[in-house]
Amino acid sequence: MKSLKQSRLFQQNTLERAASIEGIGIHTGRTVRVTLRPAEPGSGIVFHRLDAGGVMIPAVAANVCSLELATTIGRDDVTISTIEHLMAALQLARVDNATIEIDGPEVPILDGSALPYVRLIEAAGVKPQPGTRKILAVTEPVETAIGDRRIRISPYPGLRVGYLIDYALPSIGRQSIDVTIDAHSFVHELAAARTFAVLDDVRRLHESGLGLGGAENNCVVFDETGPINTTLRFPEEPVRHKALDAIGDLALIGSPVWGHLEVERGGHLVHFKLIEALQENSHCWSWVRADSSGVGIEITDLVYEPKVIVST
Repeated sequence: MKSLKQSRLFQQNTLERAASIEGIGIHTGRTVRVTLRPAEPGSGIVFHRLDAGGVMIPAVAANVCSLELATTIGRDDVTISTIEHLMAALQLARVDNATIEIDGPEVPILDGSALPYVRLIEAAGVKPQPGTRKILAVTEPVETAIGDRRIRISPYPGLRVGYLIDYALPSIGRQSIDVTIDAHSFVHELAAARTFAVLDDVRRLHESGLGLGGAENNCVVFDETGPINTTLRFPEEPVRHKALDAIGDLALIGSPVWGHLEVERGGHLVHFKLIEALQENSHCWSWVRADSSGVGIEITDLVYEPKVIVST
């Protein structure tokens, strides 16, 4: 059996080299360039708005400023939206520390999925760093709800995601998925699932000046009969994309999570409510880290501090 030291489970990682990609923001319609760069151990994932005075915005829950249609972080009146697909890709590639340079207010949507960001990280490469990472392990169930929208996380030795959506539109309807998440299952079962929308909602978004970058190649649009602008990559692509979003949102905890996540009729706000519930119920989770020898583990019950799971 491999030791935990050999498996690098608790090893911090960054990128080997810089890698860039360019595309449009799905809501602003603006062309934006993103460059992923290596960062020092312990620095976490930090966005750098090059076009807004160089403001640095750590990708942590404390900096979330909007959850409408996408996850947006901000600082000093500078924001960056639609970060969830990139955050999910970084999390599953075990990239703990990176600087993300961006010259606009929105992460490019690309093809609407996380797969282009997975490939970008592969091109950059991932390398280990000095220092150890810690994992938030759920030890007792934590649950919260907004009306009939429910989210729960319970103990599990790794990350498992169960998700259910239930749309009145018959072409989407009721869909569910339950996946044990690792780098392989993420790439093959979730990463390629694209952003989706209902045709009537798209019209309303355009009237509100949003969704301006939506196009045939970056969003699946449904009417009553099915997708009207593309073919599906998975029979249940919408629920797979929701699970992808949940992973990206939970990455704002600032560390990997061990737990069985179950979501019914979720969305960005529901995902964020779980982070808040974890903050309020610190007795329901512990930090897991490598011991001083690097070949064993230690579990540390921490006295609750308000920022403990929203800072790097």
